[in-house]
Parts: sequence; C-alpha cells; structure tokens
Amino acid sequence: MTGNERPEPTRAMDPGRRKRNVLAGAILALLVGGGLLVAVGLGEQQPSPPRAAPSSSTPAPDSPPSATSSTPSAEAMPASVPTHLTIPAIGVSTSLERLDLGAGRVMQPPKDPDKAGWFRKGPTPGTRGPAVLAGHVTWNQRKAVFFRLAQLKPGQDIQVARADGRTARFTVTRVAQYPKESFPSIEVYHNLDYAGLRLITCGGAYSGSRHSYSDNVVVYARLASRS
Repeated sequence: MTGNERPEPTRAMDPGRRKRNVLAGAILALLVGGGLLVAVGLGEQQPSPPRAAPSSSTPAPDSPPSATSSTPSAEAMPASVPTHLTIPAIGVSTSLERLDLGAGRVMQPPKDPDKAGWFRKGPTPGTRGPAVLAGHVTWNQRKAVFFRLAQLKPGQDIQVARADGRTARFTVTRVAQYPKESFPSIEVYHNLDYAGLRLITCGGAYSGSRHSYSDNVVVYARLASRS
C-alpha cells in the first residue's frame, strides 16, 4: 500500500453470518483434523459401524420448504438450550453435553461416549438455521451413542427436549456419508430459512495407525412439530 492509497472501510459483519462462519469453521477444522468423533484406542480393532444407504446420485442440498415439499416444516421456535435427544428408530436416548471451542478454535467432542453434544456456538434446535448435534460412533472397542446413526431413514423421527420445557420434533430428510478429505461444509452448514438439524458422527473404514475413521455421517432433518 502506498501513501496515497486509503484503506477500504471495514464493514460490519451480519451477526447471523458471523455465527455461521464460526459454526462451519470450527466443525470443519475438527473434521479435517480428525479430532471429532474418532474412536479412541491404541490401534485395536473397532466395531464396524453401519454405512449410510447408497444413493444413485449425489443428493442436492436441503432447500427451503415449499407447498409441494413432502416434509412439512413447523414454524421456528424461540431459542432455548437443548437438554435431551431421543431417536426411537435407533434406540438413542441421551442427555446432551454443551460443546464449545477448544484450542485452535476447534469444536470439542463430547467427553462421554454415551452422550451426544450440542455445539453451543450455533443455533439451538428448533430455531432457524442448522443446529448441530455430534456424538461418538465407537470408543475403546465398543459401540458409542451414534453407532447406528447411519441406519436412520427419511421420514423417521428425532425429538429434542429443551430447557424451556418444550420439545422440538424433527423429521429426517436424508442421510449422507462423506469422505473426511472432501467434506462439503457449505452444503452441510449453509444458512437455512427454516429450523434444521444436523446429526454428525464418524463412519467408513477405521485406521488403527491414525486412530480415525475415513468418513463422516451426516443426518439432515427439519422441524416438523413442536410442543
């Protein structure tokens, strides 16, 4: 920059956009770095988690609800911290930890392998945007809370109880499995004009030398009702 040049004025970032950037950046760093939801062990064989059902084509990103949508969407709810997750189809019933940013602004994984966690820098389940819940798939040679996550199917029910005493009920819209090295962060975490939910864990082949799985499983869901 020369002495005659003037720096461009700094533009204030929209708060919603800032939150989305934090969400995508923190989770992407964790996924790529291999720190999220990997099976902790010393190279021992881990149980093989189910794979997401294969698709004949790459699914398009979730789109806003329309009059012809087969998955109805309920009106978004006020913000409230999630406290419990229930997924009847795969036998999940767990309280929720609060996941924060750790060193390097990377999202911390759940401390308890039998519990899922909510990323508190993102939306709360039931509010507009992609709320994120994460959980381990295996832990020290045993199955963890999200071991069967890839078996979920479109149309199945996910229930999130909240601190305000209300329950947000979501319907699964699709399940996808992505190689970690090509994880589509924009597709997964892009802004939504409805209340969405993302459940994330590991999948694919386990590498004993790297103590990590090759893939990530992502369940996409949208708010169907509230009580």
